[in-house]
Amino acid sequence: MADPSHNERGEFANALQLDKNRREKSRNLRPLLGLIPFVMRYKSRLAAAGVFLVLASATQLSVFSFLGDAVDEGFVTSNIDKVNSYFWLILLIGGVMAITSALRFYYITWIGERVVADLRSAVYNHITGLSPAFFEVTRTGEVLSRLTTDTTLIQTVVGSTISIALRNTVTAIGAFVLLLLTSLKLTLLVMLTIPLVLVPILVIGRMLRKLSRSSQDRVADISSHAGESLNAIQTVQAFTHEDLDRQSYKTAVEGAFDVAKVRIIARSAMSASVIFLVLAGISVILWTGARDMIAGSITPGDLVKFVGYAVMLAMSVAVMSEVWAEIQRAAGAAERLMELLQIEPEIKAPPNPVALPSPPQGRVAFEQVSFSYPTRPGAKALDGLSFTVEPGETIALVGPSGAGKSTLFQMLLRFYNPQQGSIYVDGVDIASADPQDVRRHFSVVQQDGTVFSGPVMDNIRYGRPDASDLDVFNAAIAAHAHEFIVKMPDGYDTLLGERGLTLSGGQRQRIAIARAILRDAPIFLFDEATSALDAESERLVQEAIERIMVNRTTLIIAHRLATVRKADRIIVMDNGRVVDIGTHEELSNRSGLYANLARLQFGNTPLLELAE
Repeated sequence: MADPSHNERGEFANALQLDKNRREKSRNLRPLLGLIPFVMRYKSRLAAAGVFLVLASATQLSVFSFLGDAVDEGFVTSNIDKVNSYFWLILLIGGVMAITSALRFYYITWIGERVVADLRSAVYNHITGLSPAFFEVTRTGEVLSRLTTDTTLIQTVVGSTISIALRNTVTAIGAFVLLLLTSLKLTLLVMLTIPLVLVPILVIGRMLRKLSRSSQDRVADISSHAGESLNAIQTVQAFTHEDLDRQSYKTAVEGAFDVAKVRIIARSAMSASVIFLVLAGISVILWTGARDMIAGSITPGDLVKFVGYAVMLAMSVAVMSEVWAEIQRAAGAAERLMELLQIEPEIKAPPNPVALPSPPQGRVAFEQVSFSYPTRPGAKALDGLSFTVEPGETIALVGPSGAGKSTLFQMLLRFYNPQQGSIYVDGVDIASADPQDVRRHFSVVQQDGTVFSGPVMDNIRYGRPDASDLDVFNAAIAAHAHEFIVKMPDGYDTLLGERGLTLSGGQRQRIAIARAILRDAPIFLFDEATSALDAESERLVQEAIERIMVNRTTLIIAHRLATVRKADRIIVMDNGRVVDIGTHEELSNRSGLYANLARLQFGNTPLLELAE
């Protein structure tokens, strides 16, 4: 059977882990096309923006047309009435231009903000649906950088830069048409200067794209380094690693600054080149136009018009040289985001998922399951694993670290697909079912007792959002968490802070247990659920676990054998295999791995006494 996790690992590594060579070869704006579906959701506002964009540019160009007529019909002929009428008309046009420009800005900016909001949601929704295999080979800081920094850059470009680019593009086209109508000879001179202006834009622009992509990668490095150290700040300080981490972070920051310096120099050079070439072209045009006006081949008003149009064309081109670099950066950011959106999750519902039986039974079966993690394809975490758990049965999983016990839970929750074999829940192969349907059959208490930064109430209600307050209280009481919760400053409304650092390990674990109790799923998974508790808390929680195990299928992972003595069966695992199955009494009488583990924990205490 093909190894999908291994294939996915290669895809992820190529797509996301700073594949600089491929990125540097991407020199077009094609990634921005990926934003079109997001923009086209708002066609009416897009159309309104287009209308006001054209009106704003048209009124802007008409100012010079009326100004030229004022020169010929008013200033040259000394007709004050004509001068007055034209200037009142220009003032009216100025008001129209102000209104249409404001409306253009409103609609374009609104679309930009809305598109980025939708893009952020789409990327986040997609990321949260990817399998854990994705996060094995992808740094969280890299993903967060794309979700924040890259979307912010696109927000700036779509909401502002694109507006400027479109406005100046329309203005440049309109100005060029009016130049042709005013003087063909002078327009030819303008056409000669445009290629000279475009050369530095195109050449240096390509360099800026590569530098911008490299700069974004450096920012991701900074974010990743800071995230790792801050998330483990107690470990950093406990091992007095602050100075080394500060130096590493400074090195990453300086690396980003070095790339930014090169990008700034390149952009400055492009701006200087464009400004000089534009001014040089205008000087030549003015000199030629002045000679033609003296010769009588062009009127003073036409020269004013032409100069105005030429200035507007030159300014539009100059502005485009500025925004081009921003558009290049946005293309790089869009490419990074589209890479994320194009990754297909390995774990997803099949086209026609098989529904699990209702009401649920709670039967679990592994049949010759073999699995290797994507980052360790040569090492089998599970190797031909087979066993069955009957409804309502309590199974304890024991074995040394690395035996595959937690991996077994991850396979049950369908975080990964096995490379070989099948896993059944209530007789249905979970590979043929919707992963969310499968996961609804489980209540899980993980070893680390994960809690979130919100209030206690929401943490317990996490797996069952529609639960009543009374249900939450009962679950907390069953998990022996109610006693310490009501003593907190705001009781069940107390905010726990990031990762629940204000709680002890045992308190976090009891909240996690309350969450699992409230979910009330037919199958309970306890992964070292009492490992962080003191002796008294462990006794209380163990009693709670024993009560909720009644009539429910329960799988318990425990290194401390005293917590699994009352299990219906104990499955002993080693190197991803089942090496023994039996009750505590049966396994204690055998000279196997379980007996050795028991002796290591209890010394010379007779094993049979532990069952009493």
